[in-house]
Amino acid sequence: MEDPYFWNSYSQAFSQQQNIRNHSLTNEKKELHTCEICKKTFARRHNLMVHSRTHINEKPFACDVCSKKFSQHSNLTRHLRMHTQEKPYECDICRKTFAQKSNLMKHSSTHTNEKPYACDICYKNFTQHSSLKRHLQTHAIEKSFVCNICHKTFGQQSNLTTHLQMHTKEKPYACDICHKTFAQQTNLLTHLQIHTVEKPYACDICNKTFQKNSHLNKHLKTHSKEKLYTCEICNKTFYEHPYLMRHLRTHTKEKPYACDICYKTFSQRAHVTKHMRTHTKEKPYACDICHKAFTQKTNLITHSRTHTNEKPFACDICYKTFSQHCSLTRHLQTHATEKPYEREICNKIFSEHPYLRKHLWRHKKEKPYACDICNKIF
Repeated sequence: MEDPYFWNSYSQAFSQQQNIRNHSLTNEKKELHTCEICKKTFARRHNLMVHSRTHINEKPFACDVCSKKFSQHSNLTRHLRMHTQEKPYECDICRKTFAQKSNLMKHSSTHTNEKPYACDICYKNFTQHSSLKRHLQTHAIEKSFVCNICHKTFGQQSNLTTHLQMHTKEKPYACDICHKTFAQQTNLLTHLQIHTVEKPYACDICNKTFQKNSHLNKHLKTHSKEKLYTCEICNKTFYEHPYLMRHLRTHTKEKPYACDICYKTFSQRAHVTKHMRTHTKEKPYACDICHKAFTQKTNLITHSRTHTNEKPFACDICYKTFSQHCSLTRHLQTHATEKPYEREICNKIFSEHPYLRKHLWRHKKEKPYACDICNKIF
């Protein structure tokens, strides 16, 4: 005979009788329902019936708008929100809305900066389990996806697809504004930032604005001055664990990222992306004034100062200003009394090595620059 107090205690834990019945299935040794094709087992016959549709490709639920069919009614409900533009799930922090609850959960991690999924090999953290799974394939020795042109192997189908575009020169992603085409969608998204200046996320401390909330979160850590991650070799500290991991490669000389074309290796993935543009000749960053294009955003920023005449780098001694930090660095050496570069022939000294190198040409009578038209050398 069942103890009534036992079920009363369970009733307090579950608000509906249906939930109690479902929960009891997990605690009682009920008969499991087994799929005859793949032998997968289910606690409920209904779940088995839904699963069986994956084998026979049965899709009894159809969309009234586009006639697309689905194996489950819940999938049809989610699909209909594409037509109705309904987004019932709202973020409590920024009020952004989503069509699916799973997308809201992923978005919430951008506010908390929570990364609960960690790689057991390199300890890198991820906000989503799917991202961790993709990352683990970079460690896997087996590379089952083979290029049928050069026979290079890849751990992921997406990497092979991207690689094949290098052979076919295919650029399927086009900008709707200027119609420029790109081989990868990520390059298109980067390019689109040129056309828009919208930066909705602002820092409450210095008022600097950002296009993404994740960029704002990283920036805020520069104000807190809290650096929790310390390098055990040189004791340098970092705001985030990925920055520490990237820094460690300067000690270990590890370069895990390789170019698919020339096989040159790099310590950071971003460096591979920049390097690839030397092969593709892609210049995604364009000047809004003269439309000159650049491979790197930093080069575009430096170039834009030629139009604005902005010189943000100032000398603390004579207050002369410069458009580039490297120009300021060279200028500071003119104030320094120390001139480390000395020529053994004439004992003349220089503050910078390039000046010494040019001076040496006078002794060697070397003229390395030639005119393409008359062949005169200089």
